[in-house]
Amino acid sequence: MTSLSNGFVCIMGMGTVFIGLICIVFICLLMSAAVRALTKNKKAPANALAPAQPAADKAVTLAPAEKQAVVAGICACIAEELGTDASNIKVLSFKKA
Repeated sequence: MTSLSNGFVCIMGMGTVFIGLICIVFICLLMSAAVRALTKNKKAPANALAPAQPAADKAVTLAPAEKQAVVAGICACIAEELGTDASNIKVLSFKKA
């Protein structure tokens, strides 16, 4: 039985991997072309082409009690991370980014 050299085994292994990767690239290119050809004939609805309105345009106003609950929850999270009590945290400003 003949033995194969280590260099030959490494070259064959790397060659097989690269040939497989090149085949995957060509398969992806073919699939992309096929999908483009199939969707080219279909017309998109008019509302799909219009840009969506960003959510930031709608101003959300909360009741004062709800704002206080949000600030209290955030303060509790910060206090937990700092290892202190929430009463030790003083909120100077709370603005929506």
